[in-house]
Parts: sequence; structure tokens; C-alpha cells
Amino acid sequence: MDLVRGFWRKHRRKILVTTTCLGSGYLLYKLYNAHTRKLADLERELANELENDEIIKTQMKAHFEKIQMIADSTTLPYAMGRLSSRIVEEIHVSSIMEKLSKGKGTLTPSEKLQLWNELKILSFTRMVLSLWSVTMLSLYIRVQVNILGRHLYIDTARGLRSSHLLEELDLIDRDDEKKFLASADYLASNGMPRLISNMQSAVKEVLKGKQLKDVLTTKVLQETVIRILDVFMSTGSPHHWVDYLMMAQDATMLPSDTTTTDVPSSDATVSKFHQLITETREVLTSTDFTNVAEISLKSCTVALVEEMEKQTGLATGMQVAKLLPQIEKTTPEISAEPEKNRFLQLIRDLPEVQLFFTLLYSTRVGPALCTG
Repeated sequence: MDLVRGFWRKHRRKILVTTTCLGSGYLLYKLYNAHTRKLADLERELANELENDEIIKTQMKAHFEKIQMIADSTTLPYAMGRLSSRIVEEIHVSSIMEKLSKGKGTLTPSEKLQLWNELKILSFTRMVLSLWSVTMLSLYIRVQVNILGRHLYIDTARGLRSSHLLEELDLIDRDDEKKFLASADYLASNGMPRLISNMQSAVKEVLKGKQLKDVLTTKVLQETVIRILDVFMSTGSPHHWVDYLMMAQDATMLPSDTTTTDVPSSDATVSKFHQLITETREVLTSTDFTNVAEISLKSCTVALVEEMEKQTGLATGMQVAKLLPQIEKTTPEISAEPEKNRFLQLIRDLPEVQLFFTLLYSTRVGPALCTG
């Protein structure tokens, strides 16, 4: 025991220093080890997030492409078929041509002139209206399907965090979805009469100085069509043309459940259908959409005039009266079924259109998933 005490007194300082160093070293080791584990956890978490981001990007790209395919293969063919039929029903060009054909030798000069002038107005109205309707309806349907697809994707992505089965998810109400998709038929079912009336007014204004014997070249015809479109689009309130494509906003404000009369409408739950319609109108009235629509209309106008130039002597000039039958021959091609419609393909392939819909889908899906 005395030996131990002696050893302690003799080496106490060294023992304390050594013990302190060992304790500090162990503590530093523990701290370093904990820090290393934390860094490793953060690196794994970051790697998982990057992997998830890549998965989401891949899923978004695949879903976006599927949405475009649905628009082209399902929604668009039905809407175009209805539109084409309604234009033929409402603009009776064939009846005037029949009167002119049967009236040879019996019509007075003034009667013939009147019929030819009517044919001039109706032929140009039908041509420009077909061009406008097909272009705008194809863009509208693509906006509509992208908005619906975006909502379905977001709902699915959020739901899968708690459920791995798609069938278990509570997505958009089927009635709201059907109602929203069916609204693509609004132009053919409801908007056509007002559209024809206003388009015809624009045609009359632009053609009032053009006589049947006047000669039109490719350039003049192209300028004339674009002028008609400009007059039509700029007449009336800003974005008035949206009301031809979809129902007025007030008509969608009614709550989905109107059975309770003692609940103020401001307190009623807004239906998903109203939300979808509101988003669609916001997109259609945006500056970006207006720019894309103008580019599409001008591109289709150029393509239409070039097509007519191939089949006639339009390049060197043609009298208006001789041009009218060619207009009637070419106009049905504008509203042909989608798989044979070169104008729809032209619109789809425009870089501005592709960029617009890529941004429409991706810029709204990404933030919504992050905040969900």
C-alpha cells in the first residue's frame, strides 16, 4: 500500500496528464465519429432526394407524352368531327352555288351579281372561320387535357405517399372529369352562331373594297386572310373570342350541390369542375397563349395559301370570282380528321407550341408536388 502511495506521489502529475489526454482523445473520437455518421446520413439523404427528383422527372416526361397522345387520339377527333359538321350546317355555301348553276339563262344580271357577292362573303367566312376554329380548338383541347392531366398526376403523386395502390386514391370526381372534357364541344354546340356572325362582319369589312373581277395573288390572299383574322380578334372586348370556345365564367360559379338553399353561395364548396374551367380560362387569356395562337394562325394561313397556290394559277394572279370555287374545294381540308389533317400536324410541330405546353405542364406540376 505504501508502495502504491509512493508511486502515486511520485508520478501523480504524469498520471493526471495521461488520463486527461486519454479522456480528451476519447471524447474527440466520439465527436468525430458522430459527425462522420451525420455527414454520411446527409449524403445518403441527398442521394435519395436526387434519385427521387430523377424519378419524378422521368414520370413527368412519360405522363406528359401520354397526355399529348390522348389529346391527339381521343379528344381531338371527336371535337373536330362535330366542328366540321356544324360549319357545313351553318354556312350554306352549296345552296348558293346550286342557285347559280341552275339559274343560268334565267337569272337577271343583278340577281347573279347578288348571288356571287353572297358567295364571296360566305366562302371567305367559311374558310377563315374553319382556319380559326380548327386552330383555336386544337390549342384549347391541348390546354384542357394538360390541365386535367396535371391535376390527376399531382393527386396521384401525393396519394401514393400514403397508398401504393392507384385504385385506392381519391382523385378528381368522375362527373367533374367528364363534364370538363365534354366542354370541348362548347364551340360546336353553343358558340358557333355568334362566331359565324362576328367572323362574317370581319369578312365584310375587309372585302368591301374587293370586286369579283379583282385579281388576287398569293401574297394578297395571305394578307387578306390575316387581315380578316386581325379584325375579328381585335373587335370587341379583350379576349372576347374565349367565350366562343368555353362557357362564360359566371355559368360555372354554381356549386356542385345546390340542394341546400340556406347556405350562401360564397360559402359553398367550389367544385373541381369550376376550378378546372377557371384555370383553363386563365391560360387562354394569358399573353403567352395569345402569342402562341397568333403564331399558329399565321402559320396555318401560310400553309393554306401555299396549298391553294399549288392547285391554281394563284402565284400569277387570279380573279376573285374564279378563286371562290377553289376556296370551296380547299376549305374542307382544314377541318379534316386529325390523322389526315396537315394543319393540325403543323400546329403540333411548331416549336413555340411545343415549348408552351411543356412549360404549362412542368412549371405547375413541379411546384405543386414540392408544396404538397
